Amino acid sequence: DFGAALISSSFTTQVSAIGSPAFMSPEQVKEQPLDHQTDIYSMGVVLYNLLTGRLPFRATNNFTLIYQITNVEAEPPSAFRPEIPAGLDALVLRAMAKDLGTRYRHWEEFSLDLAELFRARYQRGKTDEPFADTDKFHTLRKLPFFQNFSDAELWEVARISTWRQAAEGEALMKEGEPGDFFCILARGQVKVTKNGRLLNLLGAGEPFGEMAYLSHKDRAPRGADITAASNADIISVPTQNLARASEGCRAKFDRAFMQILLDRLSMANLRLSV
Repeated sequence: DFGAALISSSFTTQVSAIGSPAFMSPEQVKEQPLDHQTDIYSMGVVLYNLLTGRLPFRATNNFTLIYQITNVEAEPPSAFRPEIPAGLDALVLRAMAKDLGTRYRHWEEFSLDLAELFRARYQRGKTDEPFADTDKFHTLRKLPFFQNFSDAELWEVARISTWRQAAEGEALMKEGEPGDFFCILARGQVKVTKNGRLLNLLGAGEPFGEMAYLSHKDRAPRGADITAASNADIISVPTQNLARASEGCRAKFDRAFMQILLDRLSMANLRLSV
């Protein structure tokens, strides 16, 4: 970390005449007096390398490399990876500025700009995709339906499924319509009705519409209406996606469905006996 997190003063440098020339600042290769700004330059080169997989200046010998460091402007990282945002381009190039007046003067300024970039990107990600992959994994791990799934199988479920939020009162499935997917409730409640009569109220971790998979019929008709009884998070698994999943993953689904069906049958028998 070039001493940024190790020294009590941010105005001195931990780099003198050591290290690869590719990471040296213009003032360092010119053997001028150094301070913390040379470390900021080197950190800019590290970020450039991490973002693009290459160094900003490359040459067949040190003399040519030193000339480029002192006289040639580096191409922005986005020249090699177009998906890199303009703000990150600007941060890296400012950290690597040859002019000390243009380069970041303090580590605090550099770190605040970097943190703001990642904060903005995180907020955009939350807006565009409310369920990050890691959130999906941890949600699946907590649901009883997936208690016997391995970590690898949970990641597979996250990959083959689609996740969305449903508002209270939203119709999720309608009786008689063809079904080519089933759902598992990640959060909230849904009600199962037939001809306006309440059959069941399902909570987090319970599947619905599973006959689309268990019947082994193409687009089997739905047997009941499913409506969100509260705001809910819905995991949808297309039957075609599950058919392409690993054998182990499909076996875990079959076992989980079997347990659910047994539990529901037992509950139905208990109600009849009361």
